[in-house]
Amino acid sequence: MIALWSLKHHHSNLKKMRQIAFYGKGGIGKSTTGSNIAAALAEQGLSVMMIGCDPKADCTRNLTGEVQIPTILDISRDKGIERLGLEELVEGEKIELADVIHRGYRGVYCAECGGPRPGFGCAGRGVIVAIDLLKRLNAFEELKPDIVIYDVLGDVVCGGFAMPLRKGLADEVYIVTSADYLALYAANNISRGISEFANKGGSPLGGIIYNVRGMLDEADVVYDFAEQIGSRVIGHIPNAHEIAEAEIDGNTVIEYDPTSGIADLFREFAQKIYNNSQTSVPTPLSAEEMMLIGREIRRRTKAKYGRGRAGDDK
Repeated sequence: MIALWSLKHHHSNLKKMRQIAFYGKGGIGKSTTGSNIAAALAEQGLSVMMIGCDPKADCTRNLTGEVQIPTILDISRDKGIERLGLEELVEGEKIELADVIHRGYRGVYCAECGGPRPGFGCAGRGVIVAIDLLKRLNAFEELKPDIVIYDVLGDVVCGGFAMPLRKGLADEVYIVTSADYLALYAANNISRGISEFANKGGSPLGGIIYNVRGMLDEADVVYDFAEQIGSRVIGHIPNAHEIAEAEIDGNTVIEYDPTSGIADLFREFAQKIYNNSQTSVPTPLSAEEMMLIGREIRRRTKAKYGRGRAGDDK
């Protein structure tokens, strides 16, 4: 177990609630990263809230033992939001904080924004409504979390999914990516969104998280990408079997295998993020620069697996 005195000392002097957001391509490991960070911080005695901003509503499942908690939008609809409106729903006390916030591992406050009914409305709009509702219910004042973690769908930074960026809700944003080209392509688009909003009161970039996924484990590709956009890799998560085993049980690694090396890695990572004060406004890469990255990834894939079409290395 790593020494945690510095984090606890930092917590004792903390006056402001920290808010961070994880963005990245769908399926890249944002929820895995966020839930393990949340569990590690809660283990260290901090009050943690995790808000899932993906319409699939599965961001907090590893903190709740795979229990599918009801979403804020579902509860709001059940309570009559479409008929009464948000303001009357709250002022008439037809919805309470306990309806939309649930306790997970080590007391982590878990909330899932949810999405619209299939075929109706914009999923991103659901994030806006859900966070507005939490504010009207005074969730942050009542629960007083030390840190709030937003897990945000980020293939395209638009609509409600850009809310943590646009409104500056998060003190900083972390982009999760692998060495896969489409993951880096999404990371570059997210960087473009951050750069667009950062100088207008939006959130800066705290760093890149390299999560090993897919066919290639080419760390230098991700480190080079981070450097090119003016950021850095703040965490490197290996392709560890303990993570997959834990998630089958609906747990974080912190809970499932607390003495493992990967659990200690998440603890170190959590401390680094919690204490991070180094942020930047990224400079997104051009289409030509991204094309060069794509060609390099294709070349390495072909060299490693002996596959590819003629001309792929050009």
